Formats: sequence, structure tokens, C-alpha cells
Amino acid sequence: DFVVHQVLPFQSVSAEPFTYASDLYVALAQPGASSCAILKWDYVERKLRDFDRIPAHSAVHCKPIVAQDQLYVVVAQLFGGSYVYRWDSALDKFIKIQDIDSQKTRKPNDIEAFQIEGDWYFVIADSSKAGSTSLYRLDQNGFYSHQALHAWHRDTDVEYVENDGKPRLIISSSSQAPLIYQWHRGQKQFAPQGEVGETMDVQMVKHFKVKRDQFLCLSRYIGDSKVVRWEGQRFIELQTLPSRGSMVMQPFAVERRQYLALGSDFSFTHLYLWEEEKQKFVKFQELSVQAPRAFRYVPAADVQLLLAPSFKANTLVYRHVVVDLSL
Repeated sequence: DFVVHQVLPFQSVSAEPFTYASDLYVALAQPGASSCAILKWDYVERKLRDFDRIPAHSAVHCKPIVAQDQLYVVVAQLFGGSYVYRWDSALDKFIKIQDIDSQKTRKPNDIEAFQIEGDWYFVIADSSKAGSTSLYRLDQNGFYSHQALHAWHRDTDVEYVENDGKPRLIISSSSQAPLIYQWHRGQKQFAPQGEVGETMDVQMVKHFKVKRDQFLCLSRYIGDSKVVRWEGQRFIELQTLPSRGSMVMQPFAVERRQYLALGSDFSFTHLYLWEEEKQKFVKFQELSVQAPRAFRYVPAADVQLLLAPSFKANTLVYRHVVVDLSL
């Protein structure tokens, strides 16, 4: 069962857990409060507590990256440009170290960060007609523009997937089916590889793995969301889920149990549980979250948490509990 563990008294649209200097933190984008809130896990009280705030006028995503013992936070804003901050342990605060090219990134919607062959990268999905989804690489002095991936298509989400040792990006957009890019080791760039089926207007793409099989979750605001199995260049549709008003569809695993959270702006969030024999999700529980914008699983020592940022109400922290029904 998932029960409410903590109520965070603010609205937020993204949640990103990270570990830095052996402590657990969560970065939350709060457009209404014009900040990125950094919360720290209190292992004694078993609660998230305020740690710091980064000013962010219209933040849509705050992406922490811990690379070479340095903590960076990429702050994506709808207005006023996007920036990279670094934690300065001597001054005990975040310092802005660079701007992100506002000609390329005009209306950011999502950020993914990953490592390929020892190098750190992040990619920003851009949802404006005039912008471009762009890849940045970290060197000694900061993050530098590495590749323009997908221009003028109103991209909504980007997902990093490693399959058979091959790094790939899947970019969803409101104007075409999700695109797959595969990493070219010689050129150190991503090259287009194909599309994910014929599903248009995908809001978000997320992946999960069960044993050796790779699956994709394609969430849609209008129409049914889909679960597909990835078989090389082919995608086998396994399941459709009613999802009117869904901005987020997030698979996550708690130990051996594979869950799926499907949010909605108009009704309850539905939690599903994966049944391996049937190769599909079955309904598990309903959660009351207003306008959810993300779901993020956070293992905090002996407590398993599910963060649910809300665009219209308090952000909720759920705890995964085992209920004894034998009595």
C-alpha cells in the first residue's frame, strides 16, 4: 500500500532525488514560488527538510548532476533564460556559473542527464516552435553545447535508455511520433534511428525493464496511453490505459514489484502493478493528487518513498508499506 508520509506545503512540477556527500536530497521546481527548492532527508526524523533555494523565476525543471564530486543544478525556466548552478562548499551556497543559449532553448520542458564513456551530458527538450532540443557536455569549466538534436517540433519530453549496451535518446513531441536517436561512438553524437510506432501526441516517454525485456510507457493527454515492448526496431503494443488529462505516466520498481503511476488532471491518480504472466499492468490503488506533474521513487534508507509534485495543491510524499492481511 502507499500511504501519505509527509505533506510539503507548496506546489511543484518536478522532483529529482540525488545523493551528495553521502546525504540524500531532492530538488523540486516551484514555478509559483519562483525557486528550485532543495530538500534534505533527515534520517532521524525520517522527513524531508528545507536545505536551500535557488532563485528561478518560472522553473519547469531543476536537474541535479553530481559529477567528479561536484554538485551542479541545471535550472530550466520558461521565461528569463536557463542556467547552471554549482554548489560552493567553501561559501556554503549555490553559485550561478553559466547561462544556457537562449536562442536554442526558448521554452524548456524536460531535462535528462547521463554519462557516456566517462563523459557527463545533459539534454533539454524544447517545446517552442523556434527552439531546438539540445545536448550539452561537461568539461573542466562547465557545460558546453555539443549537439542540436531536434529543431522546431515542440518537443515535450526526452528519455535516456541503454539497450544492449547502446545509449539512446527517445524524444516525444506534440507534432509527430516519438523519435529514437542512437549514440555514434566514432562521431560522439546521436544519430536518428527511427520512430516509436505510430503513436502521435505523446506527452512523455518512460522506460522500465523486467528481466531482459525493455518496455516503454507512452503517456497522452487526450486518448489512451500505451505500454509497448521494445524488440529491436519493432514495438509490440501490450496494453492501452484510459488517460484523459494525463501529463505523467511513471513506471518505478520497489524491490521486486514493478509499479506504474498514471496521473490525471481530472480524476484520481491510478497506481498499477505489473503481472509478469499476463504481461500487463493491473489496477492496484488510487491516489488523490491534484494535477500531478511527476512521480519519483526515492529509497531513503529503510523507507521507500514516492514523491508526487502537484501543479495546483500541496506536494505529497507517500510511503510504501507492507500491510499484513492475515489477522
